[in-house]
Amino acid sequence: MTTSATSRPRTIFARATPPGRGAVAIIRLSGPDTDAALGALTPGRALPEPRLASLRRIADPVSGRVIDEALVLRFTAPASYTGEDAAELQLHGGPAVVAAVIEVLGRLPGLRPAEAGEFTRRAVLSGRMDLTAAEAVADLIAADTAGQAAQALAQLGGRLGRQVEGWRARLIRAAAMIEAEIDFPDEEVPDGIALTVAPEIEAIATEFRACLADGRSGERLREGVVVAVVGRPNAGKSSLVNALAGREIAIVTDRPGTTRDAIEVALDLDGVALTLIDTAGLRDTDDPIEQEGVRRARARAAEADLRLVVIDPETTDPAQAMAEAGVLPGDPIVFTRRDRLAGDAADRLRAKVAGDHPMVLVSCVTGAGMGDLAAALAGLAAGLTGGGEGAMITRARHRAALDQAAMALDAAAAGLTHPLPMLELVAEDLRRACDALGRITGRIDVEHLLDAIFREFCIGK
Repeated sequence: MTTSATSRPRTIFARATPPGRGAVAIIRLSGPDTDAALGALTPGRALPEPRLASLRRIADPVSGRVIDEALVLRFTAPASYTGEDAAELQLHGGPAVVAAVIEVLGRLPGLRPAEAGEFTRRAVLSGRMDLTAAEAVADLIAADTAGQAAQALAQLGGRLGRQVEGWRARLIRAAAMIEAEIDFPDEEVPDGIALTVAPEIEAIATEFRACLADGRSGERLREGVVVAVVGRPNAGKSSLVNALAGREIAIVTDRPGTTRDAIEVALDLDGVALTLIDTAGLRDTDDPIEQEGVRRARARAAEADLRLVVIDPETTDPAQAMAEAGVLPGDPIVFTRRDRLAGDAADRLRAKVAGDHPMVLVSCVTGAGMGDLAAALAGLAAGLTGGGEGAMITRARHRAALDQAAMALDAAAAGLTHPLPMLELVAEDLRRACDALGRITGRIDVEHLLDAIFREFCIGK
């Protein structure tokens, strides 16, 4: 929520710890009336010194009833998370205590409950962080794996923001050179100075292209690698998913066509989030419901990062099963019923698998080969995410903005190499590139982006 330049922003408050019962519950405040609120809650005591925890009795200012004995932390602007006066009340975590303090805060003048992500939103608006750092806060809160957390921390530390601002500063300098030749043609500006920026523009464009050619590794790490488990009915897909998950996720029967709707299960494989999708068996059928399940299975397989093709070697030709599944290079092939196969089965089956595909033999009955399969999936996922090392782009909006900047630079470079360069058009192309970069960090169109970004946040952040 934003305020006009003439209105006084209201002070917001929210619980920052999860709801429910716990040892400690934290309530955050931020805004110009924070000190007044602390004074009302702790009557008869001077305000705590900034950034020093102080044990205080929290009381209802109307009735005088003591609600709790809590630690109070006070932060003065601009040295706070939001850049405003702020405070934390570290209460005992019982529901009655928290509800009573929230009720009192809601009665104090100038205070209101915070909206989702409003503390971080205020931090962005006050200049305490840029949009990429704010997104990293949300990603760190949502991280399920070590890899996701590490990537979010790197972005919070400015890995993307610093790079983008560095590119933007270089483009601004290049644009200034061109503007100088446009605006001061008769002054002491060296002839052809605009052409001297062409190598810098090309160098930045090359860096853009290298960043964009990352195979979406950052987005995949953040969102999780999607693996569609595909194959014919009764190949053992659902049993395999259950075995990898370590619990019964999918129904397993001997009846073909049991799985009709896609079933998803999230896994953490060596720090990389992976989503397995158990899909309907691929076959021709007259059952309209199963037909829809097969259609959806093919669609999910086409959209997935990997297709894990499950084949029963006793009943299915591998080449035909792979063709039906629409495999791509690198997709893993899993042969089930390992406990029923002869000792030389691996060599015989490998000879039937054309192309570059990891191959694993497993038994969902004995568990044989499941460790090998988990290791193979972890290796493939790490390859798709780059192991979480050095990824700059972590969201679709970053990629779209950088792609727009790259196209603007290509246009600028083409303009400079034209026999009769139109410097005004080149300058406009550079401005478009700078604006696109500014949208990544929030220098441009920040209000438009804030609503979409902070919709993902929890209330107390």
